[in-house]
Amino acid sequence: MKRVAAIALLLAGCDGNMVQQPRYDDYERSPLFADGKAPQAAPEGTVDRQAPLHAAETMRPPLDAALMARGRERYGIYCAMCHGLDGRGEAVLPARGFPKPPSLLEPRLVAAPSQHVYDVVTHGYGTMYAYSDRVSPHDRWAIAAYVQALQMSGGARAR
Repeated sequence: MKRVAAIALLLAGCDGNMVQQPRYDDYERSPLFADGKAPQAAPEGTVDRQAPLHAAETMRPPLDAALMARGRERYGIYCAMCHGLDGRGEAVLPARGFPKPPSLLEPRLVAAPSQHVYDVVTHGYGTMYAYSDRVSPHDRWAIAAYVQALQMSGGARAR
């Protein structure tokens, strides 16, 4: 008997209109806000993830020792687990079954401009996902510079 009463109470709460929840349409008036409008402006400081980057963020910084040191550090953090410290693609994750990335020493990648490395880090490529939300534009340029240094050295291993 208690079950029947509980089911009856639950069904009484369903008015058949649960699909259409109360909401405001675009440009509808609303008493909830001081300006009387339902759509509100985004809070100050909100960044549109789809907006293009500012030109200053995409410009390559000057190549110097600090940029190379930063690139080496960032490469070690974000890239070495797949591409390896020498850029050959023989690293920890591919050894454990992840897809093997191309060697950064392949002729086609050596011939590619640093903008290509920057773009791949930004947007991803193949099975590599984008790092734009993890790596700042300056650090992406630093990684690109370090990758070029790896390519120039031929991935020489330290003795």
